Parts: sequence; structure tokens; C-alpha cells
Amino acid sequence: MTGPFQTPHADTRWLWHLGSLLQLKATGEDTGGRFAVTEHTCRQGAAAPLHRHSREDETFVVLEGELSIHIDGQVFRAAAGSLTFAPRGISHAYRVESPTCRFLALITPAGFEPWFTDTGEPATSPTLPPRPGPADTAILADAAARYGVELLGPPPR
Repeated sequence: MTGPFQTPHADTRWLWHLGSLLQLKATGEDTGGRFAVTEHTCRQGAAAPLHRHSREDETFVVLEGELSIHIDGQVFRAAAGSLTFAPRGISHAYRVESPTCRFLALITPAGFEPWFTDTGEPATSPTLPPRPGPADTAILADAAARYGVELLGPPPR
């Protein structure tokens, strides 16, 4: 059983992932597999490919800016302060609509978050990375499949 814990801001694990800054706030290792929390800081146009989790629900909490979150054919405009829930087994993706956006993703149960370290790189500073080239979708899909996630298509436009 996992006891109480805190992840101080300075101790956060920082990654550059698909052109965004990602912070691993809590992982399955921290929570005994109960949940994971990631914080994403992104530029306008940053987007996740359309995908479907077989094991995890994903909840998005927008802290600053605005996302469009595509879930099973519906589009949710998510402004600062909003919470959007994407249940497991249903296709979803997001796209940053504002000049920048910062949001939390709650993954329940934990288990998918190692995908970010598998497909990202350690950030050399807690800042947005240089703009990336196109992502290698075969590498992303292969890594996602290891965690029970199926990539279904490109990011939303």
C-alpha cells in the first residue's frame, strides 16, 4: 500500500514530448498503480494522435489556455478551469487552440505514463523545447501498443 507523498515542483520529472514540455507529477510507481498525473505545457497546434486506451480513463483539466478535445466523434472546447473525461475504450485526441496551453492529465489507473518517457526525451530545462519535426508514427504506435493503447489516426485539425 502506498502512503502519503508529495512531489515538490523542483523535483518534477521534466520531458520534452512531441514539441511540448511534460512534467510527470505522479506515476504508478508513486501511487501503487492507482493513478498518474502529467502536466503539459504546449504551443498552439500541438496535438495528440487519435487513440484509444484499453485499460485507462483519461481526465483533462485545463489550467491555462484552451484545448479542443475530440472524444468518440464529439468535440469539447475546454477552456481554463474546465474538466473533460475520456473513458477507456473510446477514441480521443486533443489539439491546443490558444497560443499556449497548460493542462493536467489524470490517468486512472496508472500504467500508460511510461509511454511518455519511451517516446520523449529528458528536458534540459523546464521550458518549451525547440519546435520538432514530424513525429515517427510507427515508433509512437509501437510504444503505445506495449501499454494497451491503439493509435487510430492523425491528430485532429
